[in-house]
Amino acid sequence: MKVIRLREGKERSLLRQHPWVFQGSVEKGRADAGETVRVESHDGQFLAWAAFSPDSTIRVRAWSFEAAERIDADFFRRRVEAAVAMRARLGLRSNGVRLVHGEADGLPGLIVDRYEDILSVQFLATGVERWKSVIADALLAATGCTRLYERSDSSVRQLEGLPLVKGWLRGGGDTRVLLHEHDIRLTVDVEEGHKTGYYLDQRENRALFARLVRQLGCRSVLNCYSYTGGFSVSALAGGATEVVSVDSSGPALARACAHVELNGFDPAHHTALDADVNGTLRQMLKDGRQFDAIVLDPPKFAPTAAHADRASRAYKDINRLGLKLLKPGGLLLTFSCSGGISADLFHKIVAGAGLDAGVDAYILQRLEASSDHPTTVNFPEGEYLKGLVLLKR
Repeated sequence: MKVIRLREGKERSLLRQHPWVFQGSVEKGRADAGETVRVESHDGQFLAWAAFSPDSTIRVRAWSFEAAERIDADFFRRRVEAAVAMRARLGLRSNGVRLVHGEADGLPGLIVDRYEDILSVQFLATGVERWKSVIADALLAATGCTRLYERSDSSVRQLEGLPLVKGWLRGGGDTRVLLHEHDIRLTVDVEEGHKTGYYLDQRENRALFARLVRQLGCRSVLNCYSYTGGFSVSALAGGATEVVSVDSSGPALARACAHVELNGFDPAHHTALDADVNGTLRQMLKDGRQFDAIVLDPPKFAPTAAHADRASRAYKDINRLGLKLLKPGGLLLTFSCSGGISADLFHKIVAGAGLDAGVDAYILQRLEASSDHPTTVNFPEGEYLKGLVLLKR
């Protein structure tokens, strides 16, 4: 077994059972991509069994902190079974579920979503890439599924020195699925959809939005960065009679319109705008438009903390415009999915947007990803999605 020796004082994170070791913390030792290594402190104390990644700034990702653990096929079977069993306890009202959430489930770099009878999987690090076949078999055995589609086409793989890969890994057939979530239906294509096919992390927030739209009597709703219209359909389910979806993808908007009809809502109550969100918000402000409710769910502006300053300006601008476009007493759901923006920083950004807009608002609720996308105590970096429910004063 190859050994990775850390620099003096750099063992603290692994002693806290945080799974990452950055390249600057390694004193000596090398291994092949994805190879299991023994990680030791400067004085030779065992710290973890881990996967080595020679091209990544995250040089080591820990599998286990137990010295007696064997990293073999049975190890991955147990980890997969535990992750699947945990989701079964959550009582989720959907046939689309995140089954494995990377580090949170002790499987760094592995993302697995189930859409009905299809598993859509991302292998994002060298460790899980090396064990891909074993993991695929374990997933099928634990779920009873026979089809597994690989969506390892994220640019994150390039940071690991891995090529982009997409296609059937097990089974085959139609990649389209009818997704049921709470009281709405959506179509998903695991081959072409974003991420593994869809944004399952917003499931509970979409259901919450429908309830709040009904509770607060919101009739006019603006959904920005709408993608295929999940929040738009939720607004209609909550009783909204005028919903505007704004996105820069024509195909996504076409599917949003199809989703409106799929759920039995009057298409006359929904408008799709193929346009830049920032420019649209500015034009609506000039035109004197106002809405009872607005959703701001932009893409990742800051993938890392290094991008935080530029991203903060972008988040502040759209939130300033959104708050101005809200009617008094209006509802705003605003999100950041950027790992480089903490929940505390996001709150400060939105507060700054309110000051610039001359608007104050009640914070009704703080939001995060659905419970099948868990964050653990030892790995706070897993908390990537954060949001606020605001009521304009």
